[in-house]
Amino acid sequence: MLSKLAIVSAVAVSLLTSVAPGALAAEPMSGGTINFVAPYGSSFSSLDIQASPQTQDIFWAKAIHRSLYDWDASAGKPVLALASDVSVSDDSLVYTYTLRDGVQFHDGKPLTVDDIIWSYTRMMDPEKAFPPARYIASVKGAVEYNEGKAEAISGLRKVDDRTLEITLTVPIDPGFLFMRTNTAIYPAGATDDAGFMSHPVGLGPYAFGEYVPGSRLTVNKFDKYYEEGQPYADTINIMIMGDASARDVAFRNKEIDVSVLGPSQYVAYRADPELSKNIIEVAEVYTRYVGFNPDYEPFKDKRVRQAINYAINSDLIIKRLAKDKAYRASGWLPLSSPAYDENAKPYAYDPEKAKELLAEAGYADGFEFELTATQNESWGLTIVEAIIPMLAQVGVTVKARPVESSVLSEVVPAGDFQAFMWSSETGPDSLTALRCFHSSTPQSSCNYQKFDNAEFDKLIDAASRAKVEDEKNDLLRQANNLLQEEAPVWFFNYNKAVMAHQPWLHGVQPNAMEMAIQAYEKLWVDDTAPSR
Repeated sequence: MLSKLAIVSAVAVSLLTSVAPGALAAEPMSGGTINFVAPYGSSFSSLDIQASPQTQDIFWAKAIHRSLYDWDASAGKPVLALASDVSVSDDSLVYTYTLRDGVQFHDGKPLTVDDIIWSYTRMMDPEKAFPPARYIASVKGAVEYNEGKAEAISGLRKVDDRTLEITLTVPIDPGFLFMRTNTAIYPAGATDDAGFMSHPVGLGPYAFGEYVPGSRLTVNKFDKYYEEGQPYADTINIMIMGDASARDVAFRNKEIDVSVLGPSQYVAYRADPELSKNIIEVAEVYTRYVGFNPDYEPFKDKRVRQAINYAINSDLIIKRLAKDKAYRASGWLPLSSPAYDENAKPYAYDPEKAKELLAEAGYADGFEFELTATQNESWGLTIVEAIIPMLAQVGVTVKARPVESSVLSEVVPAGDFQAFMWSSETGPDSLTALRCFHSSTPQSSCNYQKFDNAEFDKLIDAASRAKVEDEKNDLLRQANNLLQEEAPVWFFNYNKAVMAHQPWLHGVQPNAMEMAIQAYEKLWVDDTAPSR
């Protein structure tokens, strides 16, 4: 019988986790090789993590790079990584960081404040429009720099080589912004060398070893990593395995040390007396959905968007296809969010209501649209195939547009879609998650539906200024409920992430941010591992 371990974080991120006794084994051992998996595609899109919007690229970047903050999966909160201390002004706008002693890049260069300022400035480069610009945008002067109105970001000030002052435009916790893997710190000027893009240099526990496109990326232990005694394993092979069946075979053959389980594997592993002993389940802060492009005429009308939510039997899809490896969505914010409204109800399955709304909107005879999606079985073409006949019953014809995951991450921010299906991060910070729908957030960042609602903006702006946590969460709750009413997306589900690990692998963390993303430096293998 698996034990149930509930962990409630300081930011109210609740995790329901099943942890096998072996995962909590005692004294870590050094040495050995860990074969990890990157399960979200058939390739890595880039070895420049600052330029990547893809979760798939985090798997290699988490080993090689470090950001100003890191995510503590056990405590459920951001913690300082590259700084040893931070002081905060009375108005919570100015943060002064003291960098750690002895932190150096894999090439031996010591970390300085110049590296951080250069990295954040690169992310805001107006000619690049990098994905992490959305996080740096909260720094004073960052938007002006991005718009070409300033030559530097005024809110980034070097006090000395080891002291950095960051001034924000709003009083928010910068830990949620600067813990993101794609806000990783590079050596200043590193990208001027073309070799950096094929041989990245970072501050992480492992240094780049070898990349075999479509197969694996290997990293090797960095002996001068700033956390004493870590990492434990000598080598980590990050295996590119986007196919769930292939992961299942490799895991059962003991060729890989972890496997991210899809719905079918989830059912099979739970029923297996041995495999079920080493399963970890987490309620992740991700929402699965279909986003609508308002530039496509039918989707300009709220009634059409609501009709699609009514026309789809989401509960049936979750039960039959997701095998209950998901939680029904009743809005954008997931169950673990402190601003989640427990009284909110998801859209009911009501085809007649859907037809009524479509008729009111002038589409009594229906309409047709193209839905862009990947092969992902949890939020891709498998789900699209299920909703096609449901929408057909109310007169709406859907044509699937299959793409690779790397293509999806390009066409969505570019607005090259009528509708798309994806899984987006919706926590742990509720304000950051909902800011994606603020009218000031560009489509290229995360306002993929170009949502523009004055009442919603007022609620988000007020929440940004709120001094008391309860007041902020109440405003965000109202904003989330308004978002559900406006239906810029089909609200499908919140992810229940499940990962299996071999009995010899220890240190696995119940990471609600992304179960498959692990702090590699904490993982270790015991004497029973084949790699020893």
